[in-house]
Amino acid sequence: MPTDNTPKDTDVPAKPDIEKLNRNIARIEELTKRLVGALARQREGNPSLDGPGQDLYVKAAGAYLAEMMTHPSRIFEQQVSYWGKSLKHWIEVQENLAQGKILPPDNTAPDKRFRSQMWQAHPWFNFIKQQYLMSAEAITQAVDTLEGLDPRERQRVSFFTRQIVDLMSPANFLASNPDALQKALETDGQSLVDGLENLVRDIEAHDGALAVTLCDPDAFEVGRNIATTEGAVVYQNRLFQLIQYAPRTEKVHKTPLIIFPPWINKYYILDLRPDNSLIRWITEQGFTLFVVSWVNPDASLRDAGIDAYVEEGFLTAIEQVKEITGEDRVNTVGYCIAGTMQSVMLAYMARKGDRSVRAATFFTALADFEDPGEVGVFLADDFLSGIDAEVARRGFLPAFYLQRTFSYLRANDLVYGPAIRSYMMGEAPPAFDLLYWNGDSTNLAEAMAKEYLHRLCVENELSRGCFTVLGENVNLHDIKTPICAIACETDHIAKWQSSFVGLNKFGGDKTFILSESGHIAGIVNPPSKNKYGHYTNDTRMKDPDSWKAEASFHHGSWWPRWKTWLARRSGKMVPARIPGDSGRKIIEAAPGSYVRRKAPD
Repeated sequence: MPTDNTPKDTDVPAKPDIEKLNRNIARIEELTKRLVGALARQREGNPSLDGPGQDLYVKAAGAYLAEMMTHPSRIFEQQVSYWGKSLKHWIEVQENLAQGKILPPDNTAPDKRFRSQMWQAHPWFNFIKQQYLMSAEAITQAVDTLEGLDPRERQRVSFFTRQIVDLMSPANFLASNPDALQKALETDGQSLVDGLENLVRDIEAHDGALAVTLCDPDAFEVGRNIATTEGAVVYQNRLFQLIQYAPRTEKVHKTPLIIFPPWINKYYILDLRPDNSLIRWITEQGFTLFVVSWVNPDASLRDAGIDAYVEEGFLTAIEQVKEITGEDRVNTVGYCIAGTMQSVMLAYMARKGDRSVRAATFFTALADFEDPGEVGVFLADDFLSGIDAEVARRGFLPAFYLQRTFSYLRANDLVYGPAIRSYMMGEAPPAFDLLYWNGDSTNLAEAMAKEYLHRLCVENELSRGCFTVLGENVNLHDIKTPICAIACETDHIAKWQSSFVGLNKFGGDKTFILSESGHIAGIVNPPSKNKYGHYTNDTRMKDPDSWKAEASFHHGSWWPRWKTWLARRSGKMVPARIPGDSGRKIIEAAPGSYVRRKAPD
């Protein structure tokens, strides 16, 4: 008869499955061979596209040495503070262990990289987490207090230092990630095998380069369960297909609306699902809607630059919509880079006396690049020379580089976090429509890449009034078209303050709305979700921070407010227009074939 001291079945550790372990070891050997083979096929690298030039590190090192010479006490104080914190932490850990305290104190701010209870409850993992956070703080403080760097250099040094600090997080390494180690034990190594399979798959898919698969590639299909709003392609040329969407009301406003999405991603971010589709919502509000679906360029379009996109893209789309609807004027929307180009188009039309655009809306768009925000760290000679060489060699900038660049602006969310789940935990990529769209990237034609980056971003020619398009020198002050601009408060691609500054250089009536959240979530913000609010301020101010300080906050989406603004500038109500009723031949059903083209690489 068992006594109270007899071990119970539940107290006996589960024995490892030796056969399963042996199978997994054999599988790892097989996958390792595949990994070596995939790495051997790695695409020809371009060091200028993989990181900043050595001169940045030299300048940072020089600034630090100068700091040591001119302010040795400040450096000494930083070092003493860091080592004092580290020593105090070490002593506290020893005291806690000596006293049998398993739960060490943890007063750090929440960090989703360390959400697991093991980072708090286990003395070893808590120690390395705390030590990492203290080291990260010390490094960041040392960089932020460097003198002798101009603002752009300081921003770049700070950004790339943060990249290194984030990379070295203990959560990113198997030996120091408690969740990954625990799952490996629980699954007899199966999670590690699955993770290695995911790693090999990703490297093989990108010709030896590493790019984490963020979404299950088989979960979505354009036209089947995303981009499903009913419509038809009614025109196409070498740069775009024009989609006319079916009305969802019996009557519509007389003036049609055209959306120009960015061509560095595909348009269906505005039509992911029926419940968050801006495209569907617009048709439900009584507007005749057309959307441009840009082609995914290959080397045959290497000559397509700003002139081509303005003439064959924007102006042609406007003329086609006028012809189809029989209207003399249209309203337009430009999103991100297409918003920048919409500024160019409006300035050109002003110079030519063309009043085809009745009112224009901008989504997260810049017309002034004096301070482009975080993305500005890549707008330097080292990266630009690499891009110039790459597009000259291939005729386009591959989508791989664009996607990687934007991912590293949010590395913990879009690189390291997904890599941990996929490669260390062995999890399959989630079925998430937004991440599917994020991975469905597009190339950038050679001429467009060079002209946009050099002339608009670096030289800031448009804002300075010395930009030439289609033979005309254009100026933002000439734009008298009524404007509504929506910027996003935490946008890391188009800084909202810079969007505000650019808008103030326009000459006509201007409305500015600041949405909560970022570049995507702040725009794709349906009223039904009641998720993010927005700010408005009718006072004319040149300073964006003063505008924000005196702005009124409104709960809920900005969509209804914009609808009211747009409706006032869209004419009376007329019978709804149906694709094809004008006699224009329908080429194919929406979403069309251009959007389905994968990026040639």
